[in-house]
Amino acid sequence: MKKTLEFKAHDGEIEDIALGPDNKVGVRWLPRSLALHESSLRPLCCVQQVVTAGRDFQCCVWQQDQLVTGLRWHENLPGIPDKAYRYQACRDSGTFLGLGTVTGSVAIHIAFSLQRLYYVKEAHGIVVTDVAFVPESRPGRELLGSHEAALLSVAVDSRCKLHLLPTRRSLPVWLLLLLCAGLIVGTILLLQHAFPGFL
Repeated sequence: MKKTLEFKAHDGEIEDIALGPDNKVGVRWLPRSLALHESSLRPLCCVQQVVTAGRDFQCCVWQQDQLVTGLRWHENLPGIPDKAYRYQACRDSGTFLGLGTVTGSVAIHIAFSLQRLYYVKEAHGIVVTDVAFVPESRPGRELLGSHEAALLSVAVDSRCKLHLLPTRRSLPVWLLLLLCAGLIVGTILLLQHAFPGFL
């Protein structure tokens, strides 16, 4: 239990902490500062990303002790008072960040940009005590089906709910390259037509 890193993460207690995948270290309910200890399974130097949810109404993404980005209610959900909600639980799958709130809402964000992909207001109607992504094991993939991610949420109402993130539509690379080539050829032909002798 040798301490290797300590820094002030929030003003007030930390509600939850999540490390990037494959990291087995974690502590909860810390007063005002964040302390991480070595694990016999994986050294702290391998920590890629730490996500914290605090009682100061913030959810922060850290690279070691450096703040990378963060969420605040009044910035990410305009029109909602800053202190009407509080982040309660967080989990980081490496690709996605799952969040639960004290009012029972559940959200899934892209981990690196914090773009919100999924949000259910008051999915439980009461405090979400924990969230967890369905692992990418064989049974997990069967549960996912055609969805991109699945998040389980547990609340004080003694219910566990499954939240499925639909697969985002994207263009294949070959089609994107074909469209770019067509755009270039079309521009050249248009310029040649507008300005004879252009080429």
